[in-house]
Amino acid sequence: MGFFEKLKSGLNKTKESWNDKMNQVFSNFRKVDEAMLEELEEVLIMSDIGVETSEKVIAQLRSKIKLEKLESEEDVKSALKAIMKEIMEVGEPELCLETMPSIILMVGVNGVGKTTSIGKIAHHLVQNGKKVVVAAADTFRAAAVEQLEEWANRSGSVLVKKAEGSDPASVVYEAISKTREIGADVLICDTAGRLHNKKYLMDELAKIKKVIEKEMPEASKEILMVLDAETGQNAIAQVKAFKETTDLTGIVLTKLDGTSKGGVVIGIVAENQIPIKFIGVGEQMEDMQKFDVTEFLDAML
Repeated sequence: MGFFEKLKSGLNKTKESWNDKMNQVFSNFRKVDEAMLEELEEVLIMSDIGVETSEKVIAQLRSKIKLEKLESEEDVKSALKAIMKEIMEVGEPELCLETMPSIILMVGVNGVGKTTSIGKIAHHLVQNGKKVVVAAADTFRAAAVEQLEEWANRSGSVLVKKAEGSDPASVVYEAISKTREIGADVLICDTAGRLHNKKYLMDELAKIKKVIEKEMPEASKEILMVLDAETGQNAIAQVKAFKETTDLTGIVLTKLDGTSKGGVVIGIVAENQIPIKFIGVGEQMEDMQKFDVTEFLDAML
């Protein structure tokens, strides 16, 4: 099964929920009017796109219908898809790995699949000919290092670790040295799952960033936030909170295959103006791939 087929399959819960509601709206109205648009807006809100983004989408759709004199269901759906695509084409969806080495810093709250995502992204990079080092800088959570070591082995990357409870910044420092020593292309740094209001953890993240800036000032840097799609609107709130303290460059969205809340992808991008870089639609190594807006919308609509 190709990734597009997996994507379609993974988004099935979202697609069924979305299309059932949308088709119901069209079957209830004989013409495209304000009442129909209000119903469509409610469908978008209920699909976890968010109130703010749903209002924006419908406002643009209203203008497009009037300007282009759209009357058919298919024309309205096509217009809706085009508007969503335009809203989601934000920033650079490709990883910026222009220098050797480059660095990826992974952040996010507990339980979103951060460690798993690191393993899968490492696998993706190794499959594309990159030599990868992984820094096990989540030294707070029990068994976090062991879990990451397993993923590093599976992905064919090199792990740098220290004892549980060690200074995370010192792990990153050693990982930078290892990266240089073996001539690796990419260093991926795990960090402790943290909440934005846990000051000591945010301070620890700032310390890690300081080490990176000092030791690798010229390196290409990505700061990716891992989110669980199943949390819906809460995922949008998490990004907004992290943006206040961290210069996020991209989003990694996990567990899209287990939720009917896939519409949150649109809300995350629209409300935070940060691109989705990877999405996960399964448990296998290959089930996390680079995000493609067109493929996503084709699979969902």
